[in-house]
Amino acid sequence: MVPLRRASDEARKPDGLPLDQSRNREAFREITDLLARGGAVLIFPEGKSHNELGLEPLKTGLARLALEARDKAGIDGIHILPLGLTFEDKGTPGTAVGARIGESINMDSWPGYDHAALTEEIANRLRSVSEEAGLPPHKNASYERIPDSAKERFIALAAWWGRLTHQTPVRIARSLAVRRSTNADEPAMLTILFGLGLVLITYAIHLTVVGALGHSIWIDLIYLMGLLTGAYWAAFEPHPRRY
Repeated sequence: MVPLRRASDEARKPDGLPLDQSRNREAFREITDLLARGGAVLIFPEGKSHNELGLEPLKTGLARLALEARDKAGIDGIHILPLGLTFEDKGTPGTAVGARIGESINMDSWPGYDHAALTEEIANRLRSVSEEAGLPPHKNASYERIPDSAKERFIALAAWWGRLTHQTPVRIARSLAVRRSTNADEPAMLTILFGLGLVLITYAIHLTVVGALGHSIWIDLIYLMGLLTGAYWAAFEPHPRRY
């Protein structure tokens, strides 16, 4: 993850100093080095989280980065691939997400050096895969895999154990997040933060009780592995391709 400073972040400075145009120089260099090695970087060009149906105005950083990597760093083969995400309810864990991939922009054949024009083209392509994209059919959401092997029966058992030991702290975290949120964008992040803390507290209680009963650190470690295994399969058991 590469931290970036938005113009709006700089504008909120209380000292009234002018905008630092070089504030993201090192971040751009790190991303450019990654692209030069053939890597990929995921960017959210709106620069904020929101619940609006339409696409918010894009920041120009993505376009400036792509042009800089092509023209100043001389990197060939850069593509900008628009990815649209549509959420059933982004604040509620376990709900559906639709993802659509649009037509990529090949920077080798992109004419000109105007970052505003490139930003507009990126926005148009993102809009076509986000505002016009729908959720996947709900018929797959209720799909239940019937265990037909010892491995699948073990996975089903582990997933049941994971749901049993993690469902309560996650539900409490969700309830706290909704009560503490001041706008529609906060519940998802607060659920993650509160959930992490409550799950760790739950683990500590479990391990304390098991340690007191078993009088063995090895029993505690085995039990901890059981908790982690259950958490993993509670998340991924509905997705059979995962295993």
